[in-house]
Order: sequence, then structure tokens, then C-alpha cells
Amino acid sequence: MTSNANNDFTHIDSAGRAKMVDVSSKIATFRRAVAYGVIKTGKNAYSKLVENSLAKGDAFAVSRIAGIMAAKKTSELIPLTHPLGLNSVHVHFAPIADDRIAVFSDVRTDDRTGVEMEAMTSVSVAMLNLYDMVKAVEKGAEIITTKLLFKDGGKSGRYTAEGVEIGKIEKLAISPGKGTPKEPIDKCQLITEFGLKDDAHAGKWHRQVSLLAIESVEKMRSKGLDVTFGSFAENICTSGLTLYELPIGSLMLVGEGTIMQITQIGKECHTKCAVYHRAGDCVMPREGIFTRVLTGGEVSTGDQIIVIRT
Repeated sequence: MTSNANNDFTHIDSAGRAKMVDVSSKIATFRRAVAYGVIKTGKNAYSKLVENSLAKGDAFAVSRIAGIMAAKKTSELIPLTHPLGLNSVHVHFAPIADDRIAVFSDVRTDDRTGVEMEAMTSVSVAMLNLYDMVKAVEKGAEIITTKLLFKDGGKSGRYTAEGVEIGKIEKLAISPGKGTPKEPIDKCQLITEFGLKDDAHAGKWHRQVSLLAIESVEKMRSKGLDVTFGSFAENICTSGLTLYELPIGSLMLVGEGTIMQITQIGKECHTKCAVYHRAGDCVMPREGIFTRVLTGGEVSTGDQIIVIRT
């Protein structure tokens, strides 16, 4: 191999030999990476996955373990990566169409180098395991996407992939009746294909959860309206996201693994509801959005939201 006199390559020494980067002088700091993948399973295999009726058993449970193990074994699979002490590996699945499954891996550590490769390896092996579980039903299943969504920590700081946006939950709220202001809460349970527990709008339809940006609420306040969180009947108030500009179908990874999909932007109000009469205007029909819950879980005020435009 030709030597590299200037030694410009981090993984090659001055004699042109492969090497592992020396990180001994670095200080261990918090690092995090989130990776994403999509596997096209075919409609028959998809149905069996969702119904948990595959002959091999619970494909999601086994593939989750495969993804976790893969993250821990990354340094044995990718030659020049470092063995790391991982704090946590969370692998999540979401049915996103009638023949596709999305996979997320969220990996965290306190170490001298990042966990991007661990997250990517985790997602890749989880999808390979899904293929193994469905191949008896659909040998044409296809892994169509694998990408790093987000990383944080280290010298290079935060990275966010193209088409990915980061926001935060500012407040949560539920209400006992439709068309009425909601009552603020600090945390809640999102139920798969239903919505927020104990909320009047929850149900098996496409508008299970309503979201409105705090920026939209502040816009109404600037007009002199006496409004606050929940005044426009939103379940989740966000910051950092222009919600009404997000495409329908976009995915939201919230907190520790709750996954929602955007189903509607704004809405048509045929009559003036209690919210309109109380506030004097309602921004929800113009700038609010609605989602369905693909994967449930607990969410809290302050949770991060990672949006993937699809």
C-alpha cells in the first residue's frame, strides 16, 4: 500500500497501515445517536407481523434483542471502531404503511468517542432479523432505508440529517369533552392506535392527538387574546417546530420511543366552538396538526421530538 506522507487519514498511519484512532487523550463525555431504517415486508408479511401471527413467533421482540446485541457488538463487526461502554440501547418499531416497518435505535454512552456506528449497526441488524422472521412468508422483503438521524456530543457537537427536525414538548393537556379547553398535565400515556389516555378526542380514527406550536400560541397572545396552553384544545404544545409546514406522513419520535405519524394539517370548523368563543379566535384550524399513535408509551413535558419528513 502507498504510504501517506502527510498522514491526512485518521484511520491510516504514516506507513499506510490501517489503525485505530487513539482516543486516550480525550475526555469521556455524554454521546447520543439515533438511527432509522425502513423495511418493506410485503402486505401478507406485514399483516402477520402486526397481528403477531408469524410461525417463528414475536418478530418485534426478537428483532429488538438482535438490535440491542448488535449495538454492543459493533466493535467486533466494524474493524476500526472502539469498544464502548453503552449506557442504553433502545430499539423501536412502527408500522408506517400497509407493507412497511420503521425501525429506530437510540444509543447513549459516556465515553471518548461517539455511538453513530452503534446506532446504525443496531438498526441494520434489527431489520435483518425482521427479514429472517418473515422470509418464509415473503422472500422479496427489502431493506430500503438506513440512515443516521441525529447525533449529539463530542468535538463536532450536534448533527441533524437533512429532512430531520428537532423540537420539544412544552406542555401536555387533556379534556373531558370535545371543543372545550384542555387541562394541563405534566405527563401522560399515549396508547397505540388510540391517543391520549382519558382524552375526549382519543379513539380509532386519524385525529387521535392534536398538536400546536407554542409559537402559534404566542402569536395569538400578541394580538391581545387571553390564551394559554390548552386554550385551543391542543393535546401537545411544542417548541422549535413549524408544525403546519410538515408533510402529512412525517414521523415523530417522542421521548423514550413513542412514535406518531402526521395525518392532517389544520381542520375545517363548521361551527364556532367553546374555544373560539372564549378566546375570540382559534389558531388551531390554521396551524394545528393531528397525528395517530403508531407506538404508544409515556410522554412528559420537556421530552424531545425528532421529526422525520417522509
